[in-house]
Amino acid sequence: MAYMISEWTGTEWSAVMLIALSACAMYASVIFLTRLAGVRSFSKMSGFDFAVTVAIGSVLASVIVAKDPPIAHGVIALVSLFGLQIGMAVLRSRFPGLQALSDNRPRLVMIGSEVQHDQLKKAKMTESDLWGKLREANAFQFSQILAVIAETTGDVSVLHTKDGLRDIQPELLHGVIAGERYRQQV
Repeated sequence: MAYMISEWTGTEWSAVMLIALSACAMYASVIFLTRLAGVRSFSKMSGFDFAVTVAIGSVLASVIVAKDPPIAHGVIALVSLFGLQIGMAVLRSRFPGLQALSDNRPRLVMIGSEVQHDQLKKAKMTESDLWGKLREANAFQFSQILAVIAETTGDVSVLHTKDGLRDIQPELLHGVIAGERYRQQV
């Protein structure tokens, strides 16, 4: 039976056990580091956060399914990535210039039913992308849409109304490229 499984899967039971042990060790490391680093660990508050999340996944996959790098190297890589993320978060909060260098700014790509084509183009979005995001946000009519913002993380926020409110507090558009257009058009 063991021979048949080995032949079918292309691996030995000893390799299966090592993969399982590697997965357990790396999983425990990620849980421990996430507890130390806090809720920001897997957030998408900035492009930097997203890049670190992808890198963590890559490290996990590399260590779990390959003999090289060893677990110790994987743990060191994880500690380094979590440390970089924490360090960058602290530096970004203390030095606004660093935040401006490391992050994209959100862009107002739609006001009401009017697409802001110049901002849509700068956000590298198509109208088809925009329509898809409106559907995801359960916008049924253009009359429901107050504004659509391409966020710094690549997400798209659709500010819409169901109860007839037509005003957005100015603070919600703070730092949004072309955000002043909303006040001019409303």
